[in-house]
Amino acid sequence: MRHGQQGMTFIGILCILALVGVVAYAGVRLVPVYLNYLKIARMMDATAAEFKGETADIGAIHRSIDHHWIVEEPTGLEQKDIEVTKGDDGVSLHVAYDDTAPYIANVSLMVHFEKTVKVQ
Repeated sequence: MRHGQQGMTFIGILCILALVGVVAYAGVRLVPVYLNYLKIARMMDATAAEFKGETADIGAIHRSIDHHWIVEEPTGLEQKDIEVTKGDDGVSLHVAYDDTAPYIANVSLMVHFEKTVKVQ
């Protein structure tokens, strides 16, 4: 009696490795985009922490954002893109933007980021 061959063939292994490679390459290309978002989020959190427990002046918050902007140097966004609004529950900082990363040839990866921080 002959037994059926078990296991993966070389072609099967190459297909699996190709799929893993495509996903891993996308991850590598997206790392700088997410690191930039983390800079912006850290900057917004630090600005909110500076004014915690005191009445926040919108002009002072904008100056603090400008100061943190110089230190962090995020890309793909400007200081004016961070909205500072004053409401009944206090001041909040909000940012929403899209960032792209080149992938392969004329294909790019686009990621949407949105964050809101309340100054309390």
